[in-house]
Order: sequence, then C-alpha cells, then structure tokens
Amino acid sequence: MSDLRTNWTLNEIEVLFELPFNDLLFKSHSIHRSNFQPNQVQVSTLLSIKTGACPEDCSYCSQSARNDTGLERERLLPLDEVISAATEAKNNGATRFCMGAAWRNPTEKSLNHVIDMIEAVKALDMETCVTLGMLEKNQALRLKDCGLDYYNHNLDTSPEFYGTVISTRTYQDRLDTLEHVRDAGINVCSGGILGMGETRRDRARLLQELANLPEHPQSVPINDLVQIQGTPLDGIDKLDSFEFIRTIAVARILMPKSYVRLSAGRTEMNDETQALCFFAGANSMFYGDRLLTTDNPDENHDQQLFKRLGIQSEKREVSAPTSLSA
Repeated sequence: MSDLRTNWTLNEIEVLFELPFNDLLFKSHSIHRSNFQPNQVQVSTLLSIKTGACPEDCSYCSQSARNDTGLERERLLPLDEVISAATEAKNNGATRFCMGAAWRNPTEKSLNHVIDMIEAVKALDMETCVTLGMLEKNQALRLKDCGLDYYNHNLDTSPEFYGTVISTRTYQDRLDTLEHVRDAGINVCSGGILGMGETRRDRARLLQELANLPEHPQSVPINDLVQIQGTPLDGIDKLDSFEFIRTIAVARILMPKSYVRLSAGRTEMNDETQALCFFAGANSMFYGDRLLTTDNPDENHDQQLFKRLGIQSEKREVSAPTSLSA
C-alpha cells in the first residue's frame, strides 16, 4: 500500500499550521529530504499565448474583461513565436515550458492550435504544461494523445471562500476539469493563491482539498497574490511572509511526493523568504521575467540566488501519474 494519504481532516491540518515555526519547518524539511534531493529545484517558464478579454470575473486577475486594468486583448500567438520563446527558455535553464491562454474553455479550433504548440515544444525535448480553462473529457484525451505532460487548473482557495473571489464558474467546475485531466492520464498541476483576504482556515481547507483528491497533484503551485490596479483585490492587506512559508511547509507534509512550486509573487519576496520556502519544501519555481501578465525576478537574479544557496536546477524525465492505490 502507498503511504500517501488522501483522508486528511481539517483539524489535523490546522494543528500543523499551529506548530511552532521551527518545529513545522523541521518536520516539513525532513519529509522533503526523504523524498527529493534537498538542493535541487525544478525550473519552469510560463508564456501567455493568448492574453486578455477573459469572460471570467476572477477578482485577482488582470486578464478578466470585467476588470479595468488597461490590458489590451491579444490574439493567440503564432507558432513560430512560441517555439522561439520555448527555445530561449530552454537555453536559460528551464526544463518545463508552460503555456497559458485567457479562456473560459478552449474551442476545438483553438485547441488544434495549442496541440501544434505542444508538439513543437515537445520536439525541443522539454516538458509541456498548458492552462486553458475548463476542459471536457474528450479535450483532455486529445491533449494526452498529443503528448501533454501537465495540465494546470488551480482551485485558487477554499470552497467556502471561493464565492467571494469568483462567481462565473463553480468550485465543482474546477474539480470536474481536474477529474478529466487525471482520468486522461495527464499529470495534474493544481494549487492556489494566498493573500486574497482568506483566513488561515481557508488556507488549510485549500490544502485539504488538494491533498484529498483521488491522487495528489503532481505539481502544486502556491501563489502569493500580486495586486494589480483595477482589480477588486488591489489594496488588500498583504499576507505575512511567515504565514506563506507555513503554507508551503504544510503543503509539503500533506503531499510529500508532489512538486511544490513558488509561483506568482516572488518579486515581492526577499531572498531570505524564498530560501526558507525552499527549506520548507518548495522545489519548483517559475523562471523568467514574466508570468503571464505580471513581473517575475529575472534569470540573473535567480541564478545568483541559486549560487548563494548551493541549489542546482533539476534535470529529470517526465513520469506518468502514480496511483495512490496498491
């Protein structure tokens, strides 16, 4: 039997959050060290292949057509621009290339274009990930057939807090897409956003939802809200950095074999915060100076940080999802 649990109670998770900081990090780092090389971090690059005019009303997002952020609507990028960006990312040390489109869900025509992109990036010997909104079962199967490695679809927050952030799709819609991706045999990339005004219990509930899926997501991106002028969440109180690190640590304990990724918000984290996140169990990050529409630390800064910490970029083969059953 696998030792990976999918039956965590909320009380158990809240007890972890309440541990003294040093005790929590000791526990999470010990688990991390027993499952991964502690001084290796997997590096991904994210490209927006279709920007703006999304019909969803996500309160945090600059790409929502309902938020007046001044972002211009752009068409789907041509294939040659995607190949050029992926080649540059590979040359800069990224092993996974992620492509995001501001859609509620892809049409069949748009999915055909994305499949061409996936196949072209795979030909560069890179891992591939896309985030395209909600998927139908047959669309997930088509993405599997073309060789997609990961599909990103975040739960964002707890089921209880979700309705204060998004009203145009339900929590169950998100869970249904994750089910289609999982059933198709594609690695699941799913996490959330911290600092949207949620409580610690909401953060615990988000991690409970992720850890109690039929299989743990192979990749768990944890975002620190990037506040964008024109969005409803602009000006909200910032999340304490120790609370962010605690959430990374608890994610590592609950999902010991998943890659936990530092995603959006790193530009506002100092190097010490990021170092503690790596110690707490984060072992993946986005590389490059843009994340869809928000800034990210440039490659040179990240290279210097890795050098100071003695961290190396991980080189690894893509593995298929592993069932939690015997």
